[in-house]
Amino acid sequence: MEKLRVGVIGCGSIAQHRHLPEYKANKQVELVAVCDINEERSIEVAKKFDAVAYTSYEELLKNGGVDAVSVCTPNYLHAPISITALNAGVHVLCEKPMATSKQEAEAMISAAKESGKKLMIAHNQRFVPSHQKACQLIASGEIGKIYSFRTAFGHGGPEGWSVEGKEGWFFQKEKAFVGAMGDLGVHKTDLLRYVLGEEIVEVGSFVETSAKDFANVDDNAVCVLKTESGIIGTLAASWAYVSKEDNSTIIYGEKAILRLEDDPVNSLVVQYANGEVVNYQLGKIQSNDEGGQNNSHVIGKFVDSVLNDQEPPVPGEEGMKSLLVILAALESNETKQIVRVKA
Repeated sequence: MEKLRVGVIGCGSIAQHRHLPEYKANKQVELVAVCDINEERSIEVAKKFDAVAYTSYEELLKNGGVDAVSVCTPNYLHAPISITALNAGVHVLCEKPMATSKQEAEAMISAAKESGKKLMIAHNQRFVPSHQKACQLIASGEIGKIYSFRTAFGHGGPEGWSVEGKEGWFFQKEKAFVGAMGDLGVHKTDLLRYVLGEEIVEVGSFVETSAKDFANVDDNAVCVLKTESGIIGTLAASWAYVSKEDNSTIIYGEKAILRLEDDPVNSLVVQYANGEVVNYQLGKIQSNDEGGQNNSHVIGKFVDSVLNDQEPPVPGEEGMKSLLVILAALESNETKQIVRVKA
């Protein structure tokens, strides 16, 4: 079988920890090219993964002989690079948040449609076993009507694992456009939409920079979200959880409470209203901590969707819906109003 020839654009931490090793381990992939504006880093990573090094993504797309690319750059470059690649007839897996505005996201989706190429956004929370099981339990009616939820994604901040530490683009508004809300919050809006099977329609938020005095992006955010059927709950995204990562979600239903990634041993705990408790040990969530699951499943799903010519599990439209919740949260914080999510 023909192997998928892949390039990775941007050789920072997410590329080095997730995309590159997962492509390398995939028997259906030939990893042929890497690109980074930092020439030294590009050469070093290319050597390690036996690929050709580029410093210009345009050159990689023109001469690299790639069928598909991962876009692992600072957020402000996601849309321009993805659009250029799609227009060049190359499939794209883009890191989250997919873009910095609704207009950019729409332009990416249009480019995918016009080129007939796949566009997938790397929202990995959907593929966590406990999250998939919770989705099934809710969809089957096992939990009854859902009343409320709370979800959090927080750790000590990207300076601990980003290749550039405190100097990294994560903390620079002109490159990142958004801080913890884009890094972590968008993962959770995507998860809630997936697990609840509903769109989020209204947002109220407080978005602050309180923990990182060297940053000009948000590092601490708390949002109140309302879905189309009237489920209300909270989402916290933070780079201020200094000692231990929190990646938990709790869903409060009529017949049971679901605790996802809240217990160190049982990745899903179902506490039924009649007192019965069911524990599921479904494997650890992927994380940068030791012992976390190292396969995000994102790469495998992307490769399969290209090779089998199927719709990716997180197409551009889904990435945009999750982004729009974040944009509404930022607007709510600016205006001090509850904001309707723009459909």
